[in-house]
Amino acid sequence: MTRSDDYATYIAGLPRILAGAGMLFRDVAGRVLAVEPNYREGWALPGGTVESDDGESPRQAARRETLEEIGLDIAPGRLLTVDWVRGPGRPPIAAYLYDGGVLSAGQLAAIVLQEAELVSWRLVERPEIPAHFPGPLGDRVLAALDAVESGAGTVELESGRPVG
Repeated sequence: MTRSDDYATYIAGLPRILAGAGMLFRDVAGRVLAVEPNYREGWALPGGTVESDDGESPRQAARRETLEEIGLDIAPGRLLTVDWVRGPGRPPIAAYLYDGGVLSAGQLAAIVLQEAELVSWRLVERPEIPAHFPGPLGDRVLAALDAVESGAGTVELESGRPVG
């Protein structure tokens, strides 16, 4: 057995984690763009799974998923949050959330939903966020809004709660 065989065996035995990436879009009133998936309860942000087998980065995934899901090709802004989310019956997820910026009325009017996955979209006021975004996602959205408003750096989270 060669060193490269040993290393490949070592890598194959490492724990598996998933990665997801999304974008936080707001309108001029500060409301958050939410999308309604057809495959689960609750609302989500535009985004999805990082296709790491293809060498895709979280930033690239956020842009690709946004284009696929709502038809807008917008480069992600700064990284707002990174959230390590544990869940029963699945590997942990590293969830990256980027600033999508403020969408104009024209951009909002140009949204085209990916009908295979999404039912609708809406703009959500800050007080409504916990009711629309279940579990750690709601906390992540609130932390991201705080980071945008304060100009603070990236917020590190574990299951939606700030750490460090």
